[in-house]
Amino acid sequence: MKLIQVIFLFSLFFAALPGFAAQTEMATFAGGCFWSMQHDFEKVPGVMKTTVGYTGGKVSHPTYEQVSTGQTGHVEAIQIVYDPAKITYQKLLEIYWHDTDPTDAAGQFCDKGNEYRPIIFYQDTKQKDMALKSKEDLVGSGRFNHIATVVMPASTFYPAEDYHQHYSDKNPEAYSNYREGCGRDLRQRAVWGK
Repeated sequence: MKLIQVIFLFSLFFAALPGFAAQTEMATFAGGCFWSMQHDFEKVPGVMKTTVGYTGGKVSHPTYEQVSTGQTGHVEAIQIVYDPAKITYQKLLEIYWHDTDPTDAAGQFCDKGNEYRPIIFYQDTKQKDMALKSKEDLVGSGRFNHIATVVMPASTFYPAEDYHQHYSDKNPEAYSNYREGCGRDLRQRAVWGK
């Protein structure tokens, strides 16, 4: 048997194993500090990987220092790789809405400025339609007078520096102090209830 045939047979065997060749999809959201978005999304069943970074602007390979000026057009965002057999994009949208204050166009919680704007970045027309419908449903619910969150096409996503990745896991005490000081949980409860 030729080596290429052996490799092909092994690939068929491993592809048949449960979970080995899981189909994945991607979602990208901006909702204030990306540390908090990652902290909340990485624990969701069906979410396979989360990466924080910068997107939506015009500067190639921006740094945190550049983005934090608010002049690059980029926002702090999270890119989520998920298994659609375990969690739907619709469910991710529901989690996103409840993780943000959709009425605040100036930023999120204590983080204000262009780089903290709430945005849903869609990957394709299906995601676009679902995001717009979920936004429309929120307006129609009567809970909000207006929704500041923007729905726009995904653009190049630049991963943030390593020290920002999984910040809450690497620095639990500092992150906890930040989150409490920022009032994120208090505001979420005020907006959404328990």
